[in-house]
Amino acid sequence: MNAIDFSPLFRSAIGFDRLARLMDNARNVSDATGYPPYNIEKTGDDSYVLTMAVAGFSEADIEITAQENTLTVAGRPQPQTEDRTRFLHRGIAGRAFERRFVLADHIVVEGADLANGLLHVQLKRVVPESLKPRRITVQAGRPAIEAQAETAQAA
Repeated sequence: MNAIDFSPLFRSAIGFDRLARLMDNARNVSDATGYPPYNIEKTGDDSYVLTMAVAGFSEADIEITAQENTLTVAGRPQPQTEDRTRFLHRGIAGRAFERRFVLADHIVVEGADLANGLLHVQLKRVVPESLKPRRITVQAGRPAIEAQAETAQAA
């Protein structure tokens, strides 16, 4: 695969090294197995649903972990006790799996449910109030530095 050269970006921007790491990780992800299949849907301006086909798995067999900016969905089927079933054809996979998804900043997992062999994980972008745009009022008259000094002296 071809590597992406981010050096022009780094000459004029600060703090974008995480972007380079994300691109490298995305390039290195191997989806060779394709198991289990999944969809990612955008259901609103700031909401998403990850749907995975996990037929044969129960709620107890699936573990969902969100750590930093990574969502991990793992399935580990419970061992069968003395299975005397003899399959003529076995098309429903019951093997363990682990899928990792990189989450953008401020994406949180709201919940997950399992119905009809489909695991649905609800995700939402929740931007903290401190990062939302806010309007700054402009005051006429005295400079802001003098006003801050007077407020500090009064306290």
